[in-house]
Amino acid sequence: MLDDTLEHLIKGIVDNPEDVVVRENNRRGVTLEVQVNPEDMGRVIGKAGRTATALRTVVNALSDKGNVRIDILDVNER
Repeated sequence: MLDDTLEHLIKGIVDNPEDVVVRENNRRGVTLEVQVNPEDMGRVIGKAGRTATALRTVVNALSDKGNVRIDILDVNER
C-alpha cells in the first residue's frame, strides 16, 4: 500500500509519470526505492531536499510498520 501511495504522489509532481517505478525492499527494514526519469530528479528531491522530506513525512505518517526509508535512486542504480 505504501509503495502505491508514494508512486501516486510522485507521478503527480513529475513531467514523465510513465517512468516512475517504486519498489519495496525489505533487506534493511522497510525501504521504498524510487526511480524516475533523470529530468525529473530535481522535482522529486526539491530545493534543499524539501520535497523528498515531505514525501518521507507523508509515507511515515501512513505507515504502521514504523520508520520507512525512501531511497531515490540514480537511473544507473538497481
